[in-house]
Amino acid sequence: MAAVHHETVFFSGHVQGVGFRFQTLQVAKGFEVAGYVRNLADGRVQLEAEGEPREVAAFVAAVQESLEAYIRKTERSSARGPAQFTGFTIR
Repeated sequence: MAAVHHETVFFSGHVQGVGFRFQTLQVAKGFEVAGYVRNLADGRVQLEAEGEPREVAAFVAAVQESLEAYIRKTERSSARGPAQFTGFTIR
């Protein structure tokens, strides 16, 4: 199985209860990425995305731009490995 670029992104701020996950899902439809977005118990939103490095970077940038009014802090980490996801979902 071919290795893909994978990013884990945590968004902090006023990111829950504002349609953040739904908007992220809509943005994902415009990119060749797979993964998911979910709310965390500590008030953050976790985004997992994988695909080609440029596509994942462009997707994360589009999410940040689309929802910048709600985001105070973004924490990102990346790695390469086998694909883990099919499609993009809300969890």
